[in-house]
Amino acid sequence: MKKKIVVAITGASGSIYAQRLLGQLNQYPEVEVGIVLSKNAPDVWTHELDVPATFSYPVFDRMDYRAPFASGSAKYMHMVIVPCSMGTLGRIASGFSDDLITRAADVILKERRQLICVVRDTPLNLIHIENMAKVTRAGGMMLPAIPSFYSKPTSMEEAVDTVVHRIMDQVGLEPKTYRWGEE
Repeated sequence: MKKKIVVAITGASGSIYAQRLLGQLNQYPEVEVGIVLSKNAPDVWTHELDVPATFSYPVFDRMDYRAPFASGSAKYMHMVIVPCSMGTLGRIASGFSDDLITRAADVILKERRQLICVVRDTPLNLIHIENMAKVTRAGGMMLPAIPSFYSKPTSMEEAVDTVVHRIMDQVGLEPKTYRWGEE
């Protein structure tokens, strides 16, 4: 059985995290991916990456509530929101499902499956922190887009991949990556 993952991309800065994650997921034929983008995500993607947002996986319209991952019966076990805007996080925290991203997140949480929010904002205000706590208490995971430097990355892509590999670890994939304490 294929591992089913929803990848949601919002208009927060950090499109490179989604680009690198999707590129690496292509190496796992046992993974089925469904993509949904927020209204602003394509513009931010193009601005940050200097290429239009194109994908090798199915992309569902943000208002398409007939997308498979809009229902728990489709058995999508993981949802990664990368990058996750604070607006999206706030709507999830308050149970406000106004598009496919927030509906899918609601489904993932109600089914007790894995929601990973790759939050990418700084500084944080108290509302952000309280929303992160609320979604965490509901079963979600906050995985901030904060690169590590143990592996001594020599490029922006290598630094970004330290976050991407953590995401992949969390959904049960085994990326070839630096591991602390290993040669």
